[in-house]
Amino acid sequence: MSGERGKENNVFGQFERYSKDQERLKWKGNFNQYVDMVIENPSISRTSQQTAYNAVTSRPDFFTTGSNALFGAEKATNRFLDILHAGAEGLELGKRIILLVGPPGSGKSTLVNGTKRGIEEYTRTDEGAMYAIEDCPMQEEPLHLIPKGLRPGLEEYGINIEGNLCPHCEANYGGDNITSEALKNVQIKRISLSEQDRIGIGTFKPSDPKSQDITELVGSVDLSKLGEFGSASDPRAYRFDGELNVANRGVMEFVEMLKSDERFLYTLLDLSQDRVIKAPRFPNISADEVILAHTNLTEYMSYVQNPKNEALRDRMVVIPVPYTLRISDERKIHEKLIGQSELVKKSKIHINPHTLETAATFSVLSRLGPSKKYSKMQKLKIYDGQETDGLTQRDIKELQDENSNEGMSGISPRYIIDSLSTALIKQDRACLTPVDTIRALRDNLDYHPHTRDMKDNDKEALIADLATVKEAFDDAAKKEIQSAFVYSYEETAKSLCSNYLNNVEAFCNKSKILDPITDEEFAPDEQLMRSIEEQIGVNDNGKKEFRSELLMRMATTYRRGGTFDYTSHPRLKEAIEKKLFADLKDMVKLTTSSKVPDEDQKERIKGVERTLVEERGYCPHCANELIRYVGTLLSRS
Repeated sequence: MSGERGKENNVFGQFERYSKDQERLKWKGNFNQYVDMVIENPSISRTSQQTAYNAVTSRPDFFTTGSNALFGAEKATNRFLDILHAGAEGLELGKRIILLVGPPGSGKSTLVNGTKRGIEEYTRTDEGAMYAIEDCPMQEEPLHLIPKGLRPGLEEYGINIEGNLCPHCEANYGGDNITSEALKNVQIKRISLSEQDRIGIGTFKPSDPKSQDITELVGSVDLSKLGEFGSASDPRAYRFDGELNVANRGVMEFVEMLKSDERFLYTLLDLSQDRVIKAPRFPNISADEVILAHTNLTEYMSYVQNPKNEALRDRMVVIPVPYTLRISDERKIHEKLIGQSELVKKSKIHINPHTLETAATFSVLSRLGPSKKYSKMQKLKIYDGQETDGLTQRDIKELQDENSNEGMSGISPRYIIDSLSTALIKQDRACLTPVDTIRALRDNLDYHPHTRDMKDNDKEALIADLATVKEAFDDAAKKEIQSAFVYSYEETAKSLCSNYLNNVEAFCNKSKILDPITDEEFAPDEQLMRSIEEQIGVNDNGKKEFRSELLMRMATTYRRGGTFDYTSHPRLKEAIEKKLFADLKDMVKLTTSSKVPDEDQKERIKGVERTLVEERGYCPHCANELIRYVGTLLSRS
């Protein structure tokens, strides 16, 4: 039995399953069989908008996992889904060019490519099965064979037919003059949309307008058949191989659309509104396709400010795709991109736990605008949900409104990955640390195409952001080492917090504290409470208000059945940690900075290394480097 399972799972077993799947996709039949299937299941005959919408909603995590993942782009993907949904329901919004506008590396291509891959996968499933007239170069919907006068009769079956036969099929089958017998014998086949095979997915990239021809979009006359059929407008002498022809019933991607010559853009006017492709000296070609275009903000602003572009602009629906402003999402982007490296895949190099966070912090800082109330680092933490205590959603909305174009400029994820890749290649060891990262990000400013030609003041702003990132890492590094020096750090912090809260409760209730061992009563320890409160700047005048607020928060938490500890209150957590670290500082400084540590110090250092490696994701190299780095920082203070 186990041998049979092994056979099924080996490459030959997989090939057999693949072959069976391919056979399923090769279904062929006549028109009558197809109509019977559609009457039984009207969803088989669907528009391009319905196909695209069904594909990207086929699973709830379509844009959040795998290669399609767009971290921090919820607004853009939700807007995209809304537009596809409207088109799937037959609303006017479906007759628009969907234009994604954003800076380089913001995820525009990822959204489009994810949609295309989703459609390819969906049309290979039973639910997404699609069918076309067998010999049609534009994978024509078979129901278009039904003469217009007969179509209303199918509405009682829930079948609504829009669109016309392409000129090729009309010439072959006679259009509205097709006979009943001929209609029955038209051969239908199942199709799977494929970008590689140029079935239902087209892509157009602008190039030199002097050499690029409109035929790349709309097809062209086949000169070898022109002599046989005598006219350039005869469908039998026409090649339906333009990208718009290819994309019929699927998706057309227009790369950097606004860089295209005007004559290419005007072709989209009729396609978006009237669902026809107008080729020179040729009959209108009916087409049904989702037009997905993308461009950068500079090109878009230049385009919309030109009055002569109003006609096409009116047929666009714009989706902003800015960079993410949350470091947690930016880090996921870096993890996804750096994870594609063979060095990382094969675990040939170790990425320090703080490396990608350090890079993500720089990315997001570069995208933030100034604020009247907060520093850029404070804004970064607010946007990431790290510091929202006392802030309402209205406060955060007002903060976002201060700079409405935040995310439309700044450092691209590509710059980060290029810099990290350079650092990885240069490494003479199998580890990439935050210090290496900061150095690589700084060095690359003068060489990377994204930054080398920046204005001096813009580059200086990035250097200032890097300095802020280094300060943040220095603080994080000190905390990492100091907390690792404490045995059972969590227990120590919780014990200190519990002692503090007991004193706070007694102070607020004007009561005494009972010693659990001697049963003696003591007044609240004012010195202990102040030593903790001073860590976060609570002065003597504000101590009563701070303690009362803590007591109220505790009571609310307990009343709701929760537990309250030092992590339940951001400012309390900061105060407890700083107090703990202040008590440890001299010991940590002495141990890490000693050039010739004694045996006790060596043992402490080994203990810290073990904690960093076994519990916090460090390797022996970056653990040792962090200890030495923090020792240098503390020796300066």
